Amino acid sequence: MRALLLIDIQNDFLPGGSLAVPAGDQVIPVLNNLQPHLDLVVATQDWHPQNHKSFASNHPGKQPFEVTALQGLEQVLWPDHCVQHSEGANFAESLHMNKVEAIFRKGMNPEIDSYSGFYDNGHLKSTGLADYLRGRQVQQVYIAGLAGDYCVYFSAKDALLEGFDTFLIEDASRPISQDGFEKAKADVVSMGGQVVQSSSIL
Repeated sequence: MRALLLIDIQNDFLPGGSLAVPAGDQVIPVLNNLQPHLDLVVATQDWHPQNHKSFASNHPGKQPFEVTALQGLEQVLWPDHCVQHSEGANFAESLHMNKVEAIFRKGMNPEIDSYSGFYDNGHLKSTGLADYLRGRQVQQVYIAGLAGDYCVYFSAKDALLEGFDTFLIEDASRPISQDGFEKAKADVVSMGGQVVQSSSIL
């Protein structure tokens, strides 16, 4: 069984959103085309409470993209984004959702950020995604979405740690930083994952 993980295709990460990923909307047609070619489609959704400590607005005197520490981990302070029940947290309207069997929400604990679809950044709590995939007899996981150097990257690392054959779909992901994405891809490969193009699946 092959699963496609759609990572955070949400309005706040698209052009015009509060934490827009450059050209983030370009992944949507690629992901829509891919969905019929895989056995299972699952989505992740950033779902932050307003008081989330990854928001710069919750740290007086701090500005977005400054770095601090949360739970002993280095933390980039972000603009407010994907606040629960906001328009920015909604999935992109043009993203096909009819094949999405399950949605795994993350980033709900205000004390720690959650880039990965599998765990928070401290690996304190699982989302249940790995067990769900195993329950569906999934062995190969194809990961794509936003942002390539953060949530896609961390999801790929955790998929590898959970023992899945892991493929990061390069042309169906967009990063905040291209340099960061190059390092992320190299790290995924060094851990035993593969970086592929959508054409290899179609």
